[in-house]
Amino acid sequence: MSHEAYQECIDECLACIKACNHCFDACLKETDVQMMAECIRLDLECADICAYAVDAMSRNSPFASHICRLCAEICEACGDECKKHDHTHCQQCAEICFRCAEVCRKMAH
Repeated sequence: MSHEAYQECIDECLACIKACNHCFDACLKETDVQMMAECIRLDLECADICAYAVDAMSRNSPFASHICRLCAEICEACGDECKKHDHTHCQQCAEICFRCAEVCRKMAH
C-alpha cells in the first residue's frame, strides 16, 4: 500500500499520541493520582502503539494491518477508561482515541 493511503491513519495516530501524552501529564497533576492510575497506564500504552503504528505504516510494513488492528483495540480501551473521568483532558483524549480506533480499524480491514 502506498504511503498516501496510510496518511489519514498516520495523522489520527499522531493526534492520538499528542492527546494521550497531554492526558498522561495532566492526570499526574490531579489531586488523587492513584484514582488516575489506569488512565495513566493506558495513555502510555496507547501513545506507544500509535507511535509504532505510524512507524509501521511509514515503512509500508507487511504487518501494518495487524499492528493497526491492535492499535484500534488499545485506543478503544484507552478511550473507555478516559471517558470514565470528568476531567476535560480525559474527555478530549477519549474522543480522539475513539476516532483513531475507527480509522485504524479501516486500515486493518
